[in-house]
Amino acid sequence: MKQLASFARAVPDFISGARTPREFLEQCLETLVAREPTVKAFVTLNLDAARAAADLATARYRAGRPLSIVDGCPVGIKDIMDTSDMPTQMGSALFAGWQPRYDAACVQAMRHGGAVIVGKTVTTEFACGGPGATTNPFDATRTPGGSSSGSAAAVGAGMLPVALGTQTQGSTLRPASYCGVVGFKPTHGALTMAGVHPISTTHDHLGVLGATLEDTWRTASHLALAAGSPGQPLLNGASAELPAPVKPRRLIHLHTRGWQEIDSATREAFAALMERCARDGVEMVSRDNDSGVAALEAAFDDAFIERSLDVTAYEMKWPYEQYVRRYGDRVIQRVRDRTAKAATMTPEYYASLLAEKAAMRARFNALADHADGFITLAASGAAPVGLEHTGSRAFLVFASFLGVPAFSLPLMTVAGLPLGLQLIGGQGRDGALCAVAHWLMRA
Repeated sequence: MKQLASFARAVPDFISGARTPREFLEQCLETLVAREPTVKAFVTLNLDAARAAADLATARYRAGRPLSIVDGCPVGIKDIMDTSDMPTQMGSALFAGWQPRYDAACVQAMRHGGAVIVGKTVTTEFACGGPGATTNPFDATRTPGGSSSGSAAAVGAGMLPVALGTQTQGSTLRPASYCGVVGFKPTHGALTMAGVHPISTTHDHLGVLGATLEDTWRTASHLALAAGSPGQPLLNGASAELPAPVKPRRLIHLHTRGWQEIDSATREAFAALMERCARDGVEMVSRDNDSGVAALEAAFDDAFIERSLDVTAYEMKWPYEQYVRRYGDRVIQRVRDRTAKAATMTPEYYASLLAEKAAMRARFNALADHADGFITLAASGAAPVGLEHTGSRAFLVFASFLGVPAFSLPLMTVAGLPLGLQLIGGQGRDGALCAVAHWLMRA
């Protein structure tokens, strides 16, 4: 895999004067010009404003006064996040040209930190389905994943060091896996979703996709420290510095139902990675040798996953019932199906689903107390051919439903294409999980 455009690695040059943020931006834009006609990661570009922001960042570094740890960092914004200077169209013809007056909280935090906002990246329709035009940067005949399609593809193609995404089920980590970048979905609520078009209050996460782990963690930490997340604990371990690598003592391999979907090459790539961890002295545990893990996986069965989808359906009543009422079959089928399902659900049933979710999270966190992380795949294999389907979510629903932190780390390849390792941690243990991710990326 080629080395991507890392902002974190460029910062020492900005400080020393060997290079400037404007020069770094132009390097990114050179790649964008060359690759965007095929990759199609952006729905809107604002290059004049980006160059002006990079020039201001250059002046601040020359004066020795950068605004923040993201000052001068080129970034893409998923097109379900409000931007005061660019349309927010949600991948939907219903919102073509729609212009918010204000920025989402995450966009405001990046601007105030001096980040260079290059444009809005392609999303599937309402981040729910209906793939956009974006292609995989490694093979244009394959999906980039979704719904943060453009964000992952832009970073994977070397156009940007960082882009913002979201995840309700698999929308940050799956495209990260397919596009060969680092993806991070923090503990639910640790990063604010204010000003981001909603799907599910209890499932929606703000996500970060980066060229390196340091780029990803630096951006997430800035968002946490600059914007906070009112009513929620601060992102655990948020810091200007990447947590030092920590060798895990014990990792738990989660199979989940996705294990039934993988091919032999994917199975072999994952097994080889597990063997390397074991050779380095990491204890590897799974359902095959631990009854607690087996019981957790048995509890998280297909029926339970379907009930998790019921939670999202119930929480989509606003605003999607209004969209369906106004626009009918112009709204994608998946949204119409979920709003129809929500109409049959009682508040009592919804409350029972939340109680089941809390009980499952407690079981998971109890196991997390005795391990340094859970590992599994971030996708069912390399990106599938075709743009009509963004790939399986089977490996990703687990951490999203429980609201626990997870990374996709570009540590494997299958047939020359990237495949991510998913590293999952206990609720609120994001910083400790990042330290293990750091060790895995180095080891």
